[in-house]
Amino acid sequence: MARKVKIDNSVLKRLQRKETSRVVNSKPKRKYILIVCEGEKTEPNYFKALKDSLPKGVLEVCEFRIVGTGHNTSSLVRKAMQLRTEWETETRRTVDKLWVVFDRDSFTPTSFNTAINTCIRNRPKVDCAWSNEAFELWYLLHFHYYNTGISRADYQRLIENNFRAKGLVGYHYEKNSTEMYSLLQQYGDQNAAIRNAKRLERTYMGRRNYANQNPCTTVYQLVEELENLKEREE
Repeated sequence: MARKVKIDNSVLKRLQRKETSRVVNSKPKRKYILIVCEGEKTEPNYFKALKDSLPKGVLEVCEFRIVGTGHNTSSLVRKAMQLRTEWETETRRTVDKLWVVFDRDSFTPTSFNTAINTCIRNRPKVDCAWSNEAFELWYLLHFHYYNTGISRADYQRLIENNFRAKGLVGYHYEKNSTEMYSLLQQYGDQNAAIRNAKRLERTYMGRRNYANQNPCTTVYQLVEELENLKEREE
């Protein structure tokens, strides 16, 4: 039987310190996050501003691409998967998360449901942040809980009224504004928006006809995922 060799405690401690140092000093694996939007400006501008608000440490370990395609219906999902493949070929790295962002208003009911189900069933997974009727519902939820269908024509009026009620006198909504994220951070309540979106989603629990779920939005899922990157950095 081989004799056990006793290692001096001081040597053990020194080895442990070296191991700890290697873990602390090692760089975390860079994450690749691709966000493909149906709209060419509104949604990309919002998510680019959110990305820019992330701490420097997050931006050093996460590579973002946020693309506005102008595609709608199921062609958007196909385009998103194509962009993922192109980026993976370019970087020789796996895209860790692919998100597709789209609204109900540009889709027929069948196409809208098909797009969501394609994302759910696809492997590798495609996450989707969809809104019914429009992305602007996410903005409104920063101020109040809405549980009745809102037409596209009403979104601008309600957004303007909410900002004006918060003291932004004379505010006029610009659909492709680059300032919407910062305005909502100043005058709205993002945590309330997340709670309101989850509450809306629960009212449709178990239903699979997404085209009939108006109002509803899963944009909160993407926002939460990006905001959680801040917590990891802290």
